[in-house]
Amino acid sequence: MAELAGVSVRAAIERGLEARAKGLKVTPEEQLEMLGARLYNEIGSAYPATRRTEPRIAAQIWDALGDAQTVLNVGAGTGSYEPPDRDVTAVEPSAVMRGQRPADAAPCVAATAENLPFEDRSFDVAMAVSTVHHWGDPTAGLREMRRVAHRVVVLTFDTDEPGWQDRFWLTRDYLPEFAAVLAEFPSLAGMADAIGARAEPVPIPWDCADGLFEAYWRRPAAYLEEHVRRAMSVWTKVGPEAEQRAVRSLGDDLDSGRWAERNSDLTALDAADLGLRLLIA
Repeated sequence: MAELAGVSVRAAIERGLEARAKGLKVTPEEQLEMLGARLYNEIGSAYPATRRTEPRIAAQIWDALGDAQTVLNVGAGTGSYEPPDRDVTAVEPSAVMRGQRPADAAPCVAATAENLPFEDRSFDVAMAVSTVHHWGDPTAGLREMRRVAHRVVVLTFDTDEPGWQDRFWLTRDYLPEFAAVLAEFPSLAGMADAIGARAEPVPIPWDCADGLFEAYWRRPAAYLEEHVRRAMSVWTKVGPEAEQRAVRSLGDDLDSGRWAERNSDLTALDAADLGLRLLIA
């Protein structure tokens, strides 16, 4: 079943990219099916166990919100990183994600980033956390955020640097397919230009509570755990064959000590810059 799910998601993504390449119009409902809710409906059930708010990353995001009182959280998922002291409205296309939001969470609207159902300048700030790479048209989504809010804060990652996939040992040594997944992802500079943003690095602490893809850079054995991987969309996108090969190779290198030899410099680090960036406009 997992293999069939991965194939269906990849097929949907490919259909969406093909349509965009041909210049065809894709409706919001089609975007929701192809690139938004469908993917998160398949990985969403694993989120509550590992995708929690990391306080040190949250502090940086919330500091960027400044004195904003009304906040729109786009691609809100189950509610991680929503500031508790602001008036928050959430946008989330996946019914699975919406269904797992806490009872006291902010009200949540079913919509996509590219078609936000709000008037111009309805919010002080629009924020988006680790979600832009799932949008059908990231640039359009960012511009929509700029339209409905006075300011924008977005947590994303940088693929501008040549050889960026070598920053992280998992993509460098075990999962080269990750580069292909992001082949059409817009550059950080391009996204920043689209909304007039500046970028600042977001270090990932070694004991990061949020199980995002790079979170376990100093805890490699975590990637051998099925429930950990299921909350990371990367594995669904690369497919079961690449996933199984990567996990098998990593397990072998952990058993043999080869991983430790290659990455001995990481043990002295409390945090690492693996390309996570905060765009602030």
